Amino acid sequence: MSKIAPSAPADPIPAEDLTRQYAQIRAEIHAAIDRVLPSGKYTLGPVLEEFEHQFAAYCGTTSAIGISSGTAALQLALAGMGVGPGDEVITQANTYVATAFAVSYLGATPVFVDVDAKYGNLDVGALEARITPRTRVILPVHLYGQPVDMDPLRKVADRHGLKVLEDASHAHGAVYKGRRTGSLGDAAAFSFYPSKVLGAYGDAGSIVTSDPGLEHRIRVLRYMGQEVKHTHLVIGYQERLDPLQAAVLGVKLRHLDTWIEQRRAIARRYGELLKGLPLRIPAEAPDCRHVYYLYTIHAERRDELATFLAEQGIGSQLIYRTPVPLQPCYEHLGYKPGDFPVAERLAGELLNLPMFPELRLDEVERVAAAVRAFYAGARR
Repeated sequence: MSKIAPSAPADPIPAEDLTRQYAQIRAEIHAAIDRVLPSGKYTLGPVLEEFEHQFAAYCGTTSAIGISSGTAALQLALAGMGVGPGDEVITQANTYVATAFAVSYLGATPVFVDVDAKYGNLDVGALEARITPRTRVILPVHLYGQPVDMDPLRKVADRHGLKVLEDASHAHGAVYKGRRTGSLGDAAAFSFYPSKVLGAYGDAGSIVTSDPGLEHRIRVLRYMGQEVKHTHLVIGYQERLDPLQAAVLGVKLRHLDTWIEQRRAIARRYGELLKGLPLRIPAEAPDCRHVYYLYTIHAERRDELATFLAEQGIGSQLIYRTPVPLQPCYEHLGYKPGDFPVAERLAGELLNLPMFPELRLDEVERVAAAVRAFYAGARR
């Protein structure tokens, strides 16, 4: 009697995977890089300018300025808006720490607001109470790919004469009431970190704006305070986007809307498969297009679930586990546990399931089956 061979273990499912995308567009990427290398132009130049024009058109703004990283994009945009020592910038408590660090780098103070429970974005209703005579900018974050409710936020900003800088690092291509993120404030900062919705092959970022004066100030700041080389008008920075990264991003931009639709299809399938479990799936706000940079569930027994998934060969991510104002680096600001009840609660609930455009639907089904198995009692 022949023995039945044991079934082979299933391949691991990573939380994110950049190699599948590269395999699909490898020829296009190499062709784009081969345009740059023979030119000898490895800083600034026509390849960067071409991408800047393309990305500005995509966002619905008149200009884009390529920057070396998303963090530097935030810092230079704020500097271009005149933020400096003694000023305050209001942002939300549950962002990545770089949002606040960009404020601190300029000698200004980040002021934090709690978030709404449904979408996890800045609570616009709590915004006005945080404004002081020192406030200069409101810095909303389109968290996980969901746009902030920008119309009421802009009304508050306009009423107080404040600038609005979008942190759109999670939200390339997201749409709010028919307009793409990047075009909803006075300027927007994007990160092109490799795993982002639009990612480079290294650190990269951009600032987009339709304000010509602001654009000019940022371009001067970006390259050592110069309009003309060797004449330094202000103390600037060395924060240019490399043409090689711009070439890569130009290729990827052509595919971006297709990849976003793949992310949205994956999110829809997760939503169908996870119904009825003790968790909450991400909600899409009315008149918005969520791009699902991360697929973030609110899960009971979150840490146990993450451990269980790892045992099944399924990656997940626990990020932003401590709200920024409660991080040790901001202890001097005097915030304490309980000051941001919604952000603090979400920090203990949120788990990011695998999400990238090349994730196969059979893998989505396997992830969902593992989540169901956990809640059916596999860990009891």
